[in-house]
Amino acid sequence: MSETGLHHVTAFSGPALRNLDFYTRVLGLRLVKKTVNFDDPGTYHLYYGDETGRPGTILTFFPIPHAAPGRVGIGETQETAFRVPRASIGWWTHRLLAHGVRHEARVQVFGESTLRFRDPDGMALALVGIEDAGEAAGWSGGEVPREHAIRGFHGVTLLLAEAGPTAAILTDVLGFTESGREGSATRFSGSAGLGGLVTLRAVGGFLPGRPGAGSVHHIAFRAADDAAQAAMAGRLRERHGLTVTEQRDRNYFRSVYFREPGGVLFEIATDAPGFTADEPVEALGQALKLPDFLEPHRAEIEEVLPKIA
Repeated sequence: MSETGLHHVTAFSGPALRNLDFYTRVLGLRLVKKTVNFDDPGTYHLYYGDETGRPGTILTFFPIPHAAPGRVGIGETQETAFRVPRASIGWWTHRLLAHGVRHEARVQVFGESTLRFRDPDGMALALVGIEDAGEAAGWSGGEVPREHAIRGFHGVTLLLAEAGPTAAILTDVLGFTESGREGSATRFSGSAGLGGLVTLRAVGGFLPGRPGAGSVHHIAFRAADDAAQAAMAGRLRERHGLTVTEQRDRNYFRSVYFREPGGVLFEIATDAPGFTADEPVEALGQALKLPDFLEPHRAEIEEVLPKIA
């Protein structure tokens, strides 16, 4: 059975090269896959994660050079948080200062030391110091030493008009349990060590979100295999009356999508086959990888895409 937690988070960004520089150089994540949006092959789809891109570590982007900025509002992901060793929070504070990254003073959130900051497009991010985060392998391919490296997702915070209907999906379908409350926020925990937390923040009649650079397009949850995914989709339809898409093959996982009651786009993605399906671990992220149906158009696609590493 799959661990319960996030599989990946997908967002919009501005220019691809700026996005690549920030996430690989400043934050020290690995570019584990360089491909395109299968539904819009004139746009990159960049995947960042740990050394192999394990579920629970993967942040992906659709870079759009002249994208207007998004606006965080109800029905959207408010914040995406990463885990780091608790002793590394001070090191990261200095690093953000050195690179001119917008950030806030450290705060305690659910008793955890949290350093909030924004990427170049204004996407709300956080680093959370976790006592046992050092037990997970860190990736070091550049300026961030392995002992301070990001260990994958801590979790996400969703901004909603009300929490109840979304909470029902998390607990009845996706395998989470309520684990804490703090003000207007309710936290739910899965079994995964990486990406195991979802926090729902109920704010009533706030402004709706507006998609754009710096906003999250969807969040994906883990399914062990096709059978587990189908069971979740069946429960969504039969017990909650939600519409779920047909399964879509994304080469590195297979996905179904649905809009949860609070308005956030959710995906359920299989753990397999993973990012080594079409290239070895040591070569991840180096070459542009295309699905079979787009290979005949490689020349035209490469001509349109901006040049990045």
